[in-house]
Amino acid sequence: MERFDVVGLGYCAVDYLGVVARYPELDEKIQILEFAKQGGGITATAMAAVGRLGGRAAYIGKIGDDDFGKFIIADLEKDGVYTSQVVVQPGASSQFSFIVVDQVTGKRTIFWTPSGMVLEPHEIKREYILSGKVLHMDAHHPRAAIQAASWANEAGIPVVMDAGSVREGSVELAERADCTIASALFAEQFAGEKDPERAVRRMFAGRRKLSAVTLGEKGCIYAADEGVFHQTAFKVDAVDTTGAGDVFHGAFSFGLAKGWPYREIIEFASAVAAIKCTKLGGRAGIPTLTQALDFLRTRSENEFWQDIRDA
Repeated sequence: MERFDVVGLGYCAVDYLGVVARYPELDEKIQILEFAKQGGGITATAMAAVGRLGGRAAYIGKIGDDDFGKFIIADLEKDGVYTSQVVVQPGASSQFSFIVVDQVTGKRTIFWTPSGMVLEPHEIKREYILSGKVLHMDAHHPRAAIQAASWANEAGIPVVMDAGSVREGSVELAERADCTIASALFAEQFAGEKDPERAVRRMFAGRRKLSAVTLGEKGCIYAADEGVFHQTAFKVDAVDTTGAGDVFHGAFSFGLAKGWPYREIIEFASAVAAIKCTKLGGRAGIPTLTQALDFLRTRSENEFWQDIRDA
């Protein structure tokens, strides 16, 4: 059995991305200024980030036996992500998205397709789930994710949850997560609080060692045993924010597998996500570990980054 830094279970897709000067009105034509086709999806992109950073990552999900599915696998493997446990469903259509990116702000509008394919508990292997230092997941395959999280809880393997919105199984999965990193929407739905700081305090309960709410260009707020903290976002010339949250989550799990303190993990994840935003798509801008550390050594006052080695 292979050993990994991070095993990820969740959503994958193919992204078609187009940059436009402005978002068009209804019944209007507008020129695409730049186009790209990349692998996408919440957990799949997080695992691509782990791989690009030099970690050993494995992805578990479900795809069709179509060209989109083949592209999803090939794009993950380019970043060294292991895909042997991806389930291929004959005759099914894999997920894909159309993403329109505003040239001025870098913000995006996403049109996505549900595949109808759901990974079930009998399709995952306990020994593979437990082969990583960290288990990373979203709630798109709720029953399989809850089973995997239960195994990880029993084995003492930390579970990181990317929480986008409250959906089937997401609340139960959040209760099994050691680190829940949520969107502002999930935090409000889960905690019943619009204020991110109050929400993150309410989320920091049960088995959780860390809870966080990501706020885009406003950074993130997180709670740990030491208290509640705000991590500002690093300023960059943003081209596209697509996948920034996914990359943040992947970089967080990478740092957790490294055994870094939470303060440094959050700062590292913020830097990696910011660098990603300098290129079109969720994956083209993901830095290597050397690039991320060089960025932090010039942009952060934290001496941790001056001492740490790239390996």
